[in-house]
Amino acid sequence: MMEKLFRIRAKYFRPGCVVAVGTALVFLVPVVPVYAQWAVYDGANHVQNVLIAARTLQQIDNQITSLANQAQMLVNQGRNLASLPLSTLSTLQSTISQTTALLAQAQNIAYSVQSVEQQYQQAYTSVSSGMSDSALFSQAQTRWQNSVGGFEDALKLQARVVGNIPSDSSAMTQLVSASQTSTGALQAAQAGNQLLALQSRQLSDIQAELAANGRATALQQAREAATEAESAAQYQHFSQHDAYVPGTVSMFGSSGN
Repeated sequence: MMEKLFRIRAKYFRPGCVVAVGTALVFLVPVVPVYAQWAVYDGANHVQNVLIAARTLQQIDNQITSLANQAQMLVNQGRNLASLPLSTLSTLQSTISQTTALLAQAQNIAYSVQSVEQQYQQAYTSVSSGMSDSALFSQAQTRWQNSVGGFEDALKLQARVVGNIPSDSSAMTQLVSASQTSTGALQAAQAGNQLLALQSRQLSDIQAELAANGRATALQQAREAATEAESAAQYQHFSQHDAYVPGTVSMFGSSGN
């Protein structure tokens, strides 16, 4: 290619100038740089680098997955430790206090072993024929008042128990809803505990009602038993009077007629 170029250029120049041009070309040729490059490809090294990069990416992905699992575990632990925002304890305690106060207002014979022993001895087991009619009547009046008061107390307590039903229903609905929507084990356990507390309070209401009804029934039965003893004492009083003795009675001022 270079030779052809030289011939073309020599064609257009005069013969006297060929040497000068040739000389110039001789000095110009070494100025052009010539490089020799060889591309070497190591396939085994490339494969090794790719495998190392893949393993590194896999390790990073595993670490990210582990961190995500640990974060989720912490979130779950936080949910399990979260407390239930609903509490019915104060309402249950208030209801129990009202029932207890109503039992403490028992008329005449209170729910006390000492009171029962003392007053029962005075009004129910001390009836005897040696008592006067006024004393027998007084004791009979006391026993009647005890029976009436016992039935009244039982009715009051029954009204209290029935009045607790709407509030119990509302509390049960709230607790069941809270248990079903709980975010963790602690909230579910607390909702279950409050449901058990509600059932315990309802059982205490039933126990109190049974006690009040039993008290009223026992007072009435004791009154009936004392009435039999009172009837026997009154009969003794009647039988001790002197027999009837007939006598002469004058009427309209007549004598013997």
